[in-house]
Amino acid sequence: MNSFIEWLNKHLVPVATKIGSIRWLVALRDAFISIMPATMAGAVATILNALVRDIPNQFGWTGFVNAMQPLIGVNAQVWTGSLAVLGLIFAFTFGYQLSVQYKVEPITGGIVTLGTFLMTLPQGYTITLGKALSKADTDIITKAGAAVSGNTISGWGFFNFNSYFGSAGFFTVMIMGGLAASLYIYLMKKHITIKMPDSVPPAIAAAFTGIIPATASLYVTGIITWAFTKFAATTVIEFISKVIQDPLLHLSQGYGAVLLMTVLVQLFWFFGLHGTNVLGPVLDGIWLTAQLANMNAFNAGKALPYIWTRNAFDLYAWIGGAGSTLLLLLAILFFSKRDDQRAVAKMAIAPGFFNVNEPVMFGLPIVLDPIYFIPFLLAPVVMVTIAYFVMQLGWVSPIKTQIVWSMPPILNSLIATMDWRAPVLQVFNGIIGFLIYLPFVKAANKVKPTDY
Repeated sequence: MNSFIEWLNKHLVPVATKIGSIRWLVALRDAFISIMPATMAGAVATILNALVRDIPNQFGWTGFVNAMQPLIGVNAQVWTGSLAVLGLIFAFTFGYQLSVQYKVEPITGGIVTLGTFLMTLPQGYTITLGKALSKADTDIITKAGAAVSGNTISGWGFFNFNSYFGSAGFFTVMIMGGLAASLYIYLMKKHITIKMPDSVPPAIAAAFTGIIPATASLYVTGIITWAFTKFAATTVIEFISKVIQDPLLHLSQGYGAVLLMTVLVQLFWFFGLHGTNVLGPVLDGIWLTAQLANMNAFNAGKALPYIWTRNAFDLYAWIGGAGSTLLLLLAILFFSKRDDQRAVAKMAIAPGFFNVNEPVMFGLPIVLDPIYFIPFLLAPVVMVTIAYFVMQLGWVSPIKTQIVWSMPPILNSLIATMDWRAPVLQVFNGIIGFLIYLPFVKAANKVKPTDY
């Protein structure tokens, strides 16, 4: 076991450390963190509308629903300003955070990626009618500025609010926004800027400094988006969605992808690296995108498109934090005879209920502990496997809304899924994880602290 851990320490840790220090990935992680207020506001609106509209409608309580219409309307407005435009918000935060990492003026960087994102969107609309319009109707619509061809009406100057302003725009922001931000950062670093006298106020000087890099970046991406529209008869975001985003999201729903992510997070954590932070860009870029799509579908009363999403890891594989360390703490409190481990467990149990597990990771410690390596890796693997196939069978509903990562177990699964069976699955997984940890807690009783 020790030789295996030494081999992993030699080959895995340097790779993980390098990944965690890549500025692009750090910026991507921080950009996702930055949109959390909007995400949670939209989640609150979604939950409230489920409680006062969707659930009462199932029981025929139309009078109650009618009385709640003002609140329902306000919730709809909050959703419109949060989840519905999350891609738009992310477009700014990604450019901002990337500029922060490279120490150039960040607000202009955010504006560049936001403008680039808007250029990638379809800017027209097409409506297909059941039959062709009469000449009189065609003349009226044509005079209003639209084009009529047979039974279709088309026009320019329209962004498809429902299709691309939400999480569907994430991958396009990462690719096209990343390209634009890179050029902006490069030109800023090369000092291809407008120099202002020292007497000019800093805010004005910063704005003028970014004019040339921002203009050049927007023109480059503008040429690309124009070329797609002109020669490929599509838009950049439609191309990226079809060729990159949709296939990746489809792959993310496979058991292999879910299992691999679980194992990697555990391995990184075992060597003292914050696995969920290191791999945050992948977790959020893929599975959070799927979760936000579920949230928007639920709000619109449509079928949920994805089974496994970002919070599913937290609910069913990482109870109390990565490794489901809350279960280890309970096993120690009930069955450990070692005073040192019991003392740590008593200190760490309260934070553990709120999914804060650094006290046990570094206080017990689990990091580089050969006794707990196997259950720390095995428990989440078994638990994620059970949850994955239970959800695939339709026995528990997928996640419908966002939850705060620090929300305690049972409550988090109930709110996230609005399905009473989710806490049952969580408790079952908790028992399984507890039983996996138990023999190793008993084995640790035979080891003296001085033997480490």
